[in-house]
Amino acid sequence: MYSGFWKRLRAFIWDYVLISAYILIITVIFWLLPFSQQFFADRIQAQLSVFFVLTFPIILYFSIFESSSKQGTWGKRKTKLITTGDNGDPVSFPRSFARTVLKLIPWELSHTLIWEIRFDPHVDPTLISIGFGVVYLLVGLNIASLIMTKKHQTLYDLITKTCVVYKNQ
Repeated sequence: MYSGFWKRLRAFIWDYVLISAYILIITVIFWLLPFSQQFFADRIQAQLSVFFVLTFPIILYFSIFESSSKQGTWGKRKTKLITTGDNGDPVSFPRSFARTVLKLIPWELSHTLIWEIRFDPHVDPTLISIGFGVVYLLVGLNIASLIMTKKHQTLYDLITKTCVVYKNQ
């Protein structure tokens, strides 16, 4: 049976508990490092630093666990969900990686916009509004497709031909 919105949201909330702990640890480390300001010297440096220290490890977390024999992250396992291919086959690492990158595009776009605001307070607010509009549009389309498709697939599931199902299937 295919997993719907609420079950997937619960799984993500469990995963976000781990992600939040990781963010807290990284934040404390950066506060304690005397040279940490060099990682945030300008918008590009800040964006790259956060990508490689925060976003990329999170991409790897989702990709590795969803392509493993367990077929799911800690949150998915707690909610008895697994990620499979459209036809029920296990998902390879490259496919899981692509799925995760597509899933996190709105998150990373939000980071980019926030860094733009932080480093250039005079940036055109219309561009920032359009950027956040794209973020909300992508999130909304993912939720709408999750609710409306027969297999409860998000856009990134449809593109990568994956779905999330109950484990005891």
